[in-house]
Amino acid sequence: MTKNNSLKEDNKVFSPNTQVIESANIKDWDKEIHKGKDIEKYWSMEAEQLDWFKKWDTILDTSEEPFYKWFVGGKINLAYNAVDRWIETGKRNKIAILYANELGDEIKLSYFELYREVNKMANALLNLGIKKGDSVSLYLPMCPELVITMLACTKIGAIHSAIYSGLSSSAVAERVNNIESKVVVTADGTYRRGKVIPLKPIVDEAIEDCPTVENVVVVNHTGKYDGDEELKENEILYDKFLEGVEDSCEAENTDAEDPLFVLYTSGSTGKPKGVLHTTGGYMVGIATTLRNIFDIHDDDLWWSTADAGWITGHSYTIYAPLLLGSTTLIFEGAPDYPDPGIWWKVIEKYGVTKFYTAPTAVRHLMRYGDEYIGKYNLDSIKVLGSVGEPINYEAWKWMYDKIGNGKAPIMDTWWQTETGMHMISPLPVAGLKPGSATKPLPGVHVAVVDEEGDPVGVGKRGYLTIAKPWPSMLRGLFNDDKRYKEEYWNTFPGLFKTGDMAKIDDDGYVWIQGRSDDVLKISGHRIGAVEVEEAFNSHPAVNETAVIGKEDPVKGQIIKSFLILNEGYDLDKPYEEGDEFPLLNTLKLHVRHTLGPVAVLGETVSVDSLPKTKSGKIMRRILKAKEEGEDLGDTSTLDDL
Repeated sequence: MTKNNSLKEDNKVFSPNTQVIESANIKDWDKEIHKGKDIEKYWSMEAEQLDWFKKWDTILDTSEEPFYKWFVGGKINLAYNAVDRWIETGKRNKIAILYANELGDEIKLSYFELYREVNKMANALLNLGIKKGDSVSLYLPMCPELVITMLACTKIGAIHSAIYSGLSSSAVAERVNNIESKVVVTADGTYRRGKVIPLKPIVDEAIEDCPTVENVVVVNHTGKYDGDEELKENEILYDKFLEGVEDSCEAENTDAEDPLFVLYTSGSTGKPKGVLHTTGGYMVGIATTLRNIFDIHDDDLWWSTADAGWITGHSYTIYAPLLLGSTTLIFEGAPDYPDPGIWWKVIEKYGVTKFYTAPTAVRHLMRYGDEYIGKYNLDSIKVLGSVGEPINYEAWKWMYDKIGNGKAPIMDTWWQTETGMHMISPLPVAGLKPGSATKPLPGVHVAVVDEEGDPVGVGKRGYLTIAKPWPSMLRGLFNDDKRYKEEYWNTFPGLFKTGDMAKIDDDGYVWIQGRSDDVLKISGHRIGAVEVEEAFNSHPAVNETAVIGKEDPVKGQIIKSFLILNEGYDLDKPYEEGDEFPLLNTLKLHVRHTLGPVAVLGETVSVDSLPKTKSGKIMRRILKAKEEGEDLGDTSTLDDL
């Protein structure tokens, strides 16, 4: 018989570490949440932590809902707050950016060095004619030039659009055209599993269909170019672009509501959505949440493994750590090359104290057992974080025991590209329930509702919505106000539709249960795809699962399951020697025992991979579209098809 670890541990609460409590910026979790009930008072207090050129006249303007505005009349600049002000407060020699890659290379930039590089890039862009409100697209690997260029854009008030460097030329062209960028900054290539993946040819192909692009700046990241002679007339190498440029630049006096960046995220159907974030409220939200959730102090070394092509990379790999005057580690490469111990080697080498990654990466590294992680000393880790999807118990426990040595709490954060900042998460002083994102953060108000928009009862599954505006919320979809209203506000008037399902337990803990379009309806009962997947994943033979609903004339839907099995297992062979039935039968019994008879399993297949976004989220709609022979829709953000 199999052991149902998830059931046994489902209600276990892991108490916070005493040492973590003693050092925490916030020591009374419930008091802090209560303090955030008056959102205007709370967020104005947090905004005081930043340097404003001019203080706001109005904290929150609701006159044109759902187009809310925060800190109206305030003047502020992100690059000034993330870099310049630390020069003036004695941190000029502190390391701001610590870059490392899978080859063992490293680059360290102090705040003063970063300040000068940002100024040079800002001036170079100004020399090209880029002005406040213009847009610059970036197609770069995780390298220092990426950070420098993003900050340079914010310094002069230009809008940046960072495009993940794994997307195709057509996806790049679509994004560049939507935002009408005049300049594209790219690189010759990026390092991945010992190979150089070319990037410049993708941009070359893309901009053939991008009439607004006037110039291309190329970072000679992997050393492909000997000189400009290999480039076209409107192209220039990054180093030459900055040659002889002044290293001082005054920060633009940007309005709190001036556009900061546009980041594209794919919907279930249609074109990618250009999520627009503005300056002041975004800064307040990300700085506040990183400081409080991960208990950031001056001596911390922060590592978020997220690429800047995604919102986590924007908010918590680059901007928030710098807004707090921290050192942020930026890593380029795969998590398993040159071997599956590379991340643990980096943590030991540099003494990483706060580590933030995705459950999909944890599950991937779990497959290699404890051999690699056991080679390294990870005692420096004080707080861990999970992002991107609900984390199953097995991955949570492995992360807690093996990476955190049973003492580092896991901050399981729920948020979205659209929210800009963490919305539901523990604080380090909270009791943790594996798999729960815990409670809404101070200043954040959520509601779980039914189809009519009415609150559901305790423990009941419903649609997760956000009940009050928050400072880092998106200000719309770029040039598409109609779609913004339809996608987020029209379903539940007055409530922001997140597209996720959730339930809230007796203790007020929120359990995210997958996307609303990932909810299966079987014989009138709703069951989340995530619940079924977690039931499969709790079996030792299963590494990862995706499930979809298949139409059934009797049940409405039945479940089709796609399993990645751990090494050595086969659906057609017994799980253990002496078992009477094959593993397939064992798994079906296991899932029904976990979830009850409502979990009507149809076909179950073993696969080598699952379709995922580049940030690691399983795209069940792709599996469903393939199953039903339908068009796959937007696949630009997918890793595997």
